[in-house]
Amino acid sequence: MNRRCGVLLPVASLPSRYGIGCFSKEAYDFVDFLAEAGQTYWQILPLGPTGYGDSPYQSFSTFAGNPYFIDPEAMIEAGYIDRESAERFDFGKEPRTVDYEKIYRSRYAFLRRSYVGSPFCLHPGEKWAGKEYDHERKEFEDFRAKNSDWLPDFALFSAVKEHYDGLMFMVWPEDIRLRKKAAMDHYRTMLDEEIRFYEFLQYLFAAQWKKLKEYANKKGIRIIGDIPIYVAFDSADTWSHPELFEFDEKGFPTVVAGVPPDAFSATGQLWGNPIYRWEYHKKTGYEWWIRRLAQMFRLYDVVRIDHFRGFDEYWAVPYGSDTAMDGEWRKGPGYDLFATVKEKLGKREIIAEDLGYLTKSVLRLVKKTGYPGMKVLQFAFEGDPDNEYLPHNYPTNAIVYTGTHDNDTTRGWFTTADRKQRKFIKQYADIHSSRTATWDLIRLAMRSVAGTAIIPIQDYLDIGSEGRINTPSTLGGNWCWRLLPGELTPDLAASMREFAEVYGRIGK
Repeated sequence: MNRRCGVLLPVASLPSRYGIGCFSKEAYDFVDFLAEAGQTYWQILPLGPTGYGDSPYQSFSTFAGNPYFIDPEAMIEAGYIDRESAERFDFGKEPRTVDYEKIYRSRYAFLRRSYVGSPFCLHPGEKWAGKEYDHERKEFEDFRAKNSDWLPDFALFSAVKEHYDGLMFMVWPEDIRLRKKAAMDHYRTMLDEEIRFYEFLQYLFAAQWKKLKEYANKKGIRIIGDIPIYVAFDSADTWSHPELFEFDEKGFPTVVAGVPPDAFSATGQLWGNPIYRWEYHKKTGYEWWIRRLAQMFRLYDVVRIDHFRGFDEYWAVPYGSDTAMDGEWRKGPGYDLFATVKEKLGKREIIAEDLGYLTKSVLRLVKKTGYPGMKVLQFAFEGDPDNEYLPHNYPTNAIVYTGTHDNDTTRGWFTTADRKQRKFIKQYADIHSSRTATWDLIRLAMRSVAGTAIIPIQDYLDIGSEGRINTPSTLGGNWCWRLLPGELTPDLAASMREFAEVYGRIGK
C-alpha cells in the first residue's frame, strides 16, 4: 500500500511582492520546501476566476483560470511593462492578508498595461509588430484554437460584463442575455480588443501554471485540485449553455441549490447555484462533464469533487425563495455519470468530498466508485467511539485531514473546545500538554491507516484562529490569509520529513 502525505495551501496564500500568492518564485520555493519535507501532495483550492465574495467556489467560469495568479515578474521580464510602472500599482501592503479590493482595482489595470505593451494585442506597437514575434503570436493562436470550446464564450462574457460595469448577466439587455445572433455579432465587433485581452490573460495563466506544475511533478510533488459540484449563477457557463441547467424559456432558473434545515441552521442553506438538468446531460453522454473533468485533469494530478453527495441526491429550492426550507430532494445521476467518466477518460484519481450527513445511498455510491472519501479529525471528538471520523474507524481508502479550508486551524479549534471535548481529545490523542496539542493531532492523522494524510500548513506552523481560511456562511474576511516570507524554515521541513518517514508516508 502506498502511504503518502501532503500539505493544503491555496495558491492565493503564498507570499509574494504583489499582494496575493501567484505563480511566482515563491511558488517554486514552496514546491522545493515540500520535496525537502518528504511530501507527495500539494493540495490547492479551485483555480478559477473569483466573483463576489472572493470565494474560489463561486467562479465566473469552470474552465478559465484566475488572472490574479499570473506572475507580474514574468510580465516585467518579458518587457511588456517596465518595473518602475509596475511598482506604481498598489496591491496592498500587509504581507499576511490579501486586500481583494486593491487587488481587483490594480491587478487588471496592471495586466491591461502589460497587454498593450505585448505582441498579442490587435494593434501592437512598433517594438512588437515585427516578424520576430510571429512565433509567440502563433502559440497564442494555437492556444485559442485548442480552447475554442469555452474560451470565446468566456472572453465575450467577461468583456460584456466589464462593459456593463460588472453587472450580473441576468440584468443585461435581453438580446445579449439570451445570446441573440445580432447582439452577439454586435458585441464581438464593438469589444474586439477587450475580448482579446481576456483571451491573453487565459493564455498567460495556462502557460505559467503548466510550467509550475511540470516543475512540481519533476520534484515528485503531485497536485490535488478541487472543483465545486455546481457552477456560479453568474458565470460564462450558465450564460453560454443554459440548456445544461434548470432554466425557463426566458433564461431564468426554476430551482437553485442548497441544503435543508438541520441542527446547524433552522432554515437550511440557500446557495443559489443553478441546478443541472441531469436528463439532458445523460442524453448527451455527459459531454459537458467529460470536458470539464478532462480540463481539470490537465490542470491537476488528482481531483477532489466538492459536495459529492449531490450526485446521489440534491436539494432543489424554488427560485426566488428566501430560505432553503421549501426545497425537495431529487435524484442525481448516481453511478451512471462516473461509469461514463471512467469509459471516456480512463481510470483517474478522484477524491469524493463526502462530509456531512450521508444516507445509505450516498455511502453506496462512494463505495461503488472506489474513490477515497475524507476523514476530518475536528469532526471526531463528540464522545461517540463509533464516530466515523475517529482514526480507529478509518478504512485504508481514505484521505485524513486535521482540518480543511472550511475549518478553524487545529490550534484555534483545540483552544475553543469545551472542557469535556478537550478531555476526550487529550485522552484519545495522548496529549500531555496543550502546548504540543497541534503536533500531537498531526501525529494522530499521520499514523492512522488512511492511505493519505493532508495537513494545512497553518497546523504545521501551529497558528491559531487568525490563520483560518474560511468561515462558511459568512461574508468578508475570508480567503485572505497568507504565509509570511521566511516562515517555512529548514527546521520545519526536517520535522515534517521525520513524521513522513516514521509513519511510512515519505515521498519517493
